[in-house]
Amino acid sequence: MTRLSHFLGLAALAAVTSAQAAELPAEIKQAGTLKLTVNSTYAPMEYRDPATNELVGLDIDLANELAKRLGGLKIVWSETPFAELIPSLQTKRADFIISGISDRASRRETADFVDYLATGPQFFVMADNEAKAATDLCGRKVGTTRSTSFPVEIEKWSKQNCEPAGKPAIQYVPGENSIDVRNQLKQGRIDAAVQGSETLPYAQAQEPGKYRVVGEPFAKGYQGIMFRKDDATLREVVTEKLTAMITDGSYKAVLDKWGLGANAVAQPMLNAAPQ
Repeated sequence: MTRLSHFLGLAALAAVTSAQAAELPAEIKQAGTLKLTVNSTYAPMEYRDPATNELVGLDIDLANELAKRLGGLKIVWSETPFAELIPSLQTKRADFIISGISDRASRRETADFVDYLATGPQFFVMADNEAKAATDLCGRKVGTTRSTSFPVEIEKWSKQNCEPAGKPAIQYVPGENSIDVRNQLKQGRIDAAVQGSETLPYAQAQEPGKYRVVGEPFAKGYQGIMFRKDDATLREVVTEKLTAMITDGSYKAVLDKWGLGANAVAQPMLNAAPQ
């Protein structure tokens, strides 16, 4: 999407919501419930608290506040592997998806994203690793979650940075989720790993002194609330409530609670991530 079409999309969305307040789809309003599916392995976005086994996280808090503002809807949560998030939306097991999922051009063929959090892939290693710069990882085994955009980003970064320097390409190693990737790193099966920049401060806080970030995020993107393309009505009303949360400061309070205030966006954006 070009910058112009992105802002035209926002303008159209603003025109609809300013003309009259968006209404919930009748079936959701009548049921009084919101069906949401998450992959609860991506702390601090969504995970099971080890002490209580409660579903917690930044996305959980945002969803709960949105449900409250959507007329006090009750959320019916379900959990699924990351690769099943999109199928759960398309088969209507979920009304929308807010689960650490990145806005990607390939995903917009069947869905729309209301982007709400800045993100980007970042290299990290065990604290005793000798790598000082990201280029020290050229030729090394680097793991990341297979079903994310990160494998493609790693390959792109490697071609732009390793090959011109006469260094061998990064060897990508797939993982099932962020927990699996970190375990591979701790077990020495990979030399480095890549996760979203929003997850690393939490991982470092949970295991102090164990991990070290290498370099800055090497691509820019956004996480988005994902809607079916034929669900424009629901998308508009959720966007309206999220905009109000940004305006009154409750959105920023949630991000600050989870240490991610720097990842805030100024306003919800429709399909805004780079191609």
